[in-house]
Parts: sequence; C-alpha cells; structure tokens
Amino acid sequence: MQTHQFRHLDLNLLRVFDEVMTERSLTRAADKLAITQPAVSNAIRRLREVLGDELLVRSGQGVAPTPLANALWPSVRESLARLQQAFAPDTFDAAHDRQAFVLAMADATTATLLPHLVDILEAEAPQVSLQVQPLTTRDPRPVLDDESADLAVGYFPFVLAEMTARAQAGALVDFESRRLYDGEYICVMRHDHPLAEGLLTLDRYCSARHLLVSFSGQPFGFLDEALASIGRKRRVVLTVNQYFTAARVAAQSDLLTVLPRHMVPITGLAGQLACRPLPLRVEAVHVDALWRTRSRHIPASALAWMLQALERAAKAAFPDQELPL
Repeated sequence: MQTHQFRHLDLNLLRVFDEVMTERSLTRAADKLAITQPAVSNAIRRLREVLGDELLVRSGQGVAPTPLANALWPSVRESLARLQQAFAPDTFDAAHDRQAFVLAMADATTATLLPHLVDILEAEAPQVSLQVQPLTTRDPRPVLDDESADLAVGYFPFVLAEMTARAQAGALVDFESRRLYDGEYICVMRHDHPLAEGLLTLDRYCSARHLLVSFSGQPFGFLDEALASIGRKRRVVLTVNQYFTAARVAAQSDLLTVLPRHMVPITGLAGQLACRPLPLRVEAVHVDALWRTRSRHIPASALAWMLQALERAAKAAFPDQELPL
C-alpha cells in the first residue's frame, strides 16, 4: 500500500474488516457492529480499493479471506486492541465492580468448583454476579462465539487438539484455554450389584446394561469409542444429561454408569454405590477453562480475575493436585 493511500485510510474500515474476518459473514458482522449490511459491504469495497486486493470472496453462506487478508488480520486485530486499551483503559476492581459472568459447565464441574468459587466471590467480589448454564456439548466454541457464555469449563480434548494444530500451522486461533484440574472416570453401580463382587472384567462389563451421561443426547460417548477401538461394545439402554441423575438411577437399578471419581462423594450417595476401575484404558480427563480471546463486553482484566478465581477454586477442591505449568 502506497503512503498516500495510507493517509486516506479510515480506521472504521479496519474495524469492519476485523469483524467480517471474525464472523466470516457480512450479515453477522453488521449485526455485531450495529450497522446495515450495505454499510459493511461499502466499507469492504473501500478497503479493497485502498489495498488493491479482493480481501474477501463468497464461500457458501459466508465469505472466505484471501491470502493478503489472512496476512493482514493479526496485525489489524492487535492494533485495534491496543487502541481500545489506550482510549478505554481496562481496569477491573473486584471489590467494587458490578461485573456479571456467564459460565457454561456440566453438573459435575459445577458441584466441584462452585462452592469454593462462591466463597471467593463473597470474600473478595461481593458485587460480582454469576450465571451458570448447562454445558450441552464437548465443543463450546459456538456458545462462546455468540457470547451466550463468557467461559466454558469442561473436558474438551478434540477442541484443544484442533487449537494446537492451528497454532502450529501458523493460523489465527480465536480461543484460549487453561488447565484447572485432572480427573479420572470410574465405573459406578449400586453397592449390592452382582458385578460388585469379584473382578470387573471387560467381558462382564460389556455384558451388562449401561446408563450413559451424554450432553448431546447421543447414545454414544468417548467410552464407546474406546471400546470400538478394541472391537468391543456395550449396550446403552438409558441416556441422561446429568451426572447427579446417573448416580441416583445407578443406586436404584441394575444399570452401570461412568462418573468422575471425585463426583461420587458429592452426590451424597457414596454409601449406596460401588466404584470399580474401568476394565479398559481410557484417556485421562483434563478439565479446562475455554474462552474467546477477545470478548466484546467483558474487560480482559475481569476475565483474567475470573480465571484466577476458577484456578483457586480448583486448588481448594483438589489441594494435593499439582498441574504442569
């Protein structure tokens, strides 16, 4: 871009460009910016004239960036963020600010972290409010994208693997994560279940009737994938979306279920349940916080404070657990 062209570059064009690159849609970008779609189209047209590049081309229901657009975007985004910080300093005073947070978590995670998190809020941030909504997916990025949640906390192995692959390939990653604690899944049944006696072998496990906790409602989970990888399968006869419900049903039936080990005492049903190691190897459970790199309505300092509070709540729940840095 020539110097004389840069002099006539309107900063608003870069704001529109950043939003369209984020949303990959002129319509959604217009909604986020609270302007009309023709105004977005006109801004992109003007930027094309300045830069001498198409920048964005139609792709399906949205738009796809050109190589130049992909190359420019990280610098544009970083510059806009610095300008925003300069004109509206990001300061969060936990003791006095009335910040509201929306967290998406499954019931097991909520029951583990929330009592300790409430203690922190009452002591340090009495004006802060929390809304916890149920986590219904192993990929919460759409929920974070549309900002119906500020943070998601859970087990997101495929999301984190994809984020790592994109970062290694040099692509822009719109999300960040932080490890909060590690867990372990175990087999749970009523205390006087026939399979509670003796070794729980793979054959005995697969021949039983099973209760699956599935956020999506699909009767197939990560354990079924692990079984399929070794040529085995189990019979899932009931699917629910809460660990508490699964524990109560297992305590009063012949169904086997799988729960996080630390969840069993939280249910209040430990005396009615028998716990056994799973008869096959499964991946360790890593519980992570996931959030959008740039929030439109939560100051970065407020988000950083909430992440620290979640880490402290996890430390209080698992005082002997040391996570790798």
